[in-house]
Amino acid sequence: MTGRTERAERRLAAGELVFRVLSSPRPRSEKPAVVLVHGIGVSHRYLSRLHAELAQTRSVHSLDLPGFGGLPKPVGDVDVPRMAEGIATVLASLDVGPVVLVGHSMGSQWVVEVGARRPDLVTHVVAMGPVADARHRSVFAQTAALAVDTLGETPAINAVVFTDYLRCGPRWYLAQLRHMLAYRIEDRAAALTRPLLVVRGSRDPIAGMEWCRLLRDRADDGSLVVIPGGHHVAQQSRPRAVAAAILACCT
Repeated sequence: MTGRTERAERRLAAGELVFRVLSSPRPRSEKPAVVLVHGIGVSHRYLSRLHAELAQTRSVHSLDLPGFGGLPKPVGDVDVPRMAEGIATVLASLDVGPVVLVGHSMGSQWVVEVGARRPDLVTHVVAMGPVADARHRSVFAQTAALAVDTLGETPAINAVVFTDYLRCGPRWYLAQLRHMLAYRIEDRAAALTRPLLVVRGSRDPIAGMEWCRLLRDRADDGSLVVIPGGHHVAQQSRPRAVAAAILACCT
């Protein structure tokens, strides 16, 4: 079981976008820090076990993005490039040097976009359970895949995810869902000049194997790790295996 990790919390603004940063620093570590970015509707809470696992050896920072996790919802539209610009501003303000930037689900879109725009801020980009799989680029298909995944996740994970969905609210969720379905992550993966690691749970119905292989192959320097027995939220159900994959590929 992953032990409790102390995390300092603060808010940082990038223009009108307000972020929450939860940090577990290791001042003596010479390895790049890891920054974790959640997906649509949720917050740092479903990254907490991965955060704790990684924090045993690395400085780790988990972000809550504007409109999620109880943070204020921005005025106006925030598409993937605009959110990525905000994340880049936060990374620069952390002043920890280039980081291993890890995103889950829609978070994969945000971190790939940051990596493509600001390679100076990252050493590696990690896409866990990346969306949107070419087979699921509709609201109906995404909803169906999410429903299947819910049946495979633990009650504890589902409780975290759905309480965060309630905090997010339908209006902001649907606004971001529109951007998620329109964003072509495979094209932006091809623009990366930093290594891309794709991580997929072997039982993930949202990010299929063929799709994850395609993303790996679109990157100039891509790799793929499959987590045995993991579903879409493998970072919370299999945190040790996911952390090991990240640390092995992103030294």
